Amino acid sequence: MEPKIIAEIRELLQTPRRIVIFTHVNPDGDAMGSLMGLYHFLKKLRHEVTPVTPYEFPFFLSWLPGTDNVKVFTRQASEVIDKISEADIIFCVDFNDLRRLKEIEPHVTNSKAVKILIDHHPYPTQAFQYYIHRVNASAAAELVYDFILALGYQQVIDPVIAECIYAGIMSDTNSFNYNITDASTFRKVADLLEYGLDHNRIFGLLYDNYSFNRMRLMGFCLNQKMVILPQLHLGYIWLTQQEMKMYDFQIGDSEGFVNLPLSIRGIYISALLTEKDDYVRISCRSKGEFPVNKLCADHFEGGGHKNAAGGEIRLSMQQAMAEFEKIMEGYRDEIHRLYPNG
Repeated sequence: MEPKIIAEIRELLQTPRRIVIFTHVNPDGDAMGSLMGLYHFLKKLRHEVTPVTPYEFPFFLSWLPGTDNVKVFTRQASEVIDKISEADIIFCVDFNDLRRLKEIEPHVTNSKAVKILIDHHPYPTQAFQYYIHRVNASAAAELVYDFILALGYQQVIDPVIAECIYAGIMSDTNSFNYNITDASTFRKVADLLEYGLDHNRIFGLLYDNYSFNRMRLMGFCLNQKMVILPQLHLGYIWLTQQEMKMYDFQIGDSEGFVNLPLSIRGIYISALLTEKDDYVRISCRSKGEFPVNKLCADHFEGGGHKNAAGGEIRLSMQQAMAEFEKIMEGYRDEIHRLYPNG
């Protein structure tokens, strides 16, 4: 974080401002933890703050303090548009391209508000005046914490802010299980624990808070919808809209499904294909050196992190599966080079 940037943002925040904070469509734990942690921080500085998600956020994240104040654009479009038009500052957390806001994007693009990005995804677009950006951060929530400290407001952090940030970091590291988690992340987590948050409670709310139908859907995926291609060290799960409807699918119910094939010995690359109205959404994960962000950027109009990325395939499900397998077959030599011992 460049001192000049921090000094200018600190000056902006010296007087009460009208601020809107956005996170991306289909928000995960890091998106919501970042959104709410920053929201509570800015509220303590006496700003007028509106947190916004483009679409509904998962029920299992509604326990985060303050989510009852989140404006959902699909339900409150006119209200959100009014807030954007009045805003002095717009923060965007956990995404690097305004297109991730879907229908809200033109309103934010045309806003005269100062736009500040807090994110850890590579290659952010040139849509912001200020960038709080570090690719090797474990989570956007970690950058929210760094941002607060850099501004000199450590004394403002309370258990509520700490809880939101901790939840975001825990979510995006899969309980501190990814390579991006380093010593500095654990030091920050140790600092957050000093605020008295109950880490066992947060773990339970994040990972033991799903519906019965979600568990049935996961069993269905494991039993009938998982394809294993051992010659490519690849496993993937595919779900149609009809199948999701069978299990009363709710937003967030497929969270974590993409990781399931990675629990199988010899599988280092995984994907989840979910059918939408006119395209198939693909989420990819990898262990080790295979760069799924490049895979998604090159073939699926997407991107993300080296070991976690996503995109879209504008084909029917059956065509998308065939296309995905064909593309992955083209990586056979690279996969064998990266995972020589199987």
